[in-house]
Amino acid sequence: MRLFVAVLPPADAVAELAAAVAPLRALPGAERLRWTAEEGWHLTLAFLGSVPEDQLPPLRAALGRAALGSPPHRLCLAGGGHFGDRVLWAGVAGQTRVLRSLAQGVTRAAAEVLDAAEQSGFHPHLTLARDGREGRTVIRTAAEQLAGFQGAGWPAAEFRLMRSDFDSGRARYTTVDRWPLTPPLTPPLTPPPPG
Repeated sequence: MRLFVAVLPPADAVAELAAAVAPLRALPGAERLRWTAEEGWHLTLAFLGSVPEDQLPPLRAALGRAALGSPPHRLCLAGGGHFGDRVLWAGVAGQTRVLRSLAQGVTRAAAEVLDAAEQSGFHPHLTLARDGREGRTVIRTAAEQLAGFQGAGWPAAEFRLMRSDFDSGRARYTTVDRWPLTPPLTPPLTPPPPG
């Protein structure tokens, strides 16, 4: 099964972004883009590729350990950009340093179980559309128009292991498992000895 690990924005954040993206779909040439479905919008922490069923138990255990000591944090969807002229994305703002650290922990945990090289160059983003062939100009134009977008903040309090299936050429994502983020335990303060 094809798996990835992701943080999913809440419904109200998705709705805000969808309202900002709606006018972009009407741009000249936008009909040639392959737009991602709103119900599948996510922030990928690690793409795992094809994972054999027998690797799921150790993978789940490793991801559970990665969640321990990774604190909840606040994010918001903000801005936009493009990778080359082929992918349009919405950006992420807020406590992105914590999100990057979480992505590193998740990729490290998955790499140990799956004997894969750790991914590098994590760039937090949410993919909105891909170039269907002739969308290069519209991708750049859409990114420029999305640059000023700023959504409301929301708490990122969990990450999920997601399965990716393709149905009639469209990706469909389902949650395999989820883990709450848990801040590191701090030892209790002990009072100084009397005296």
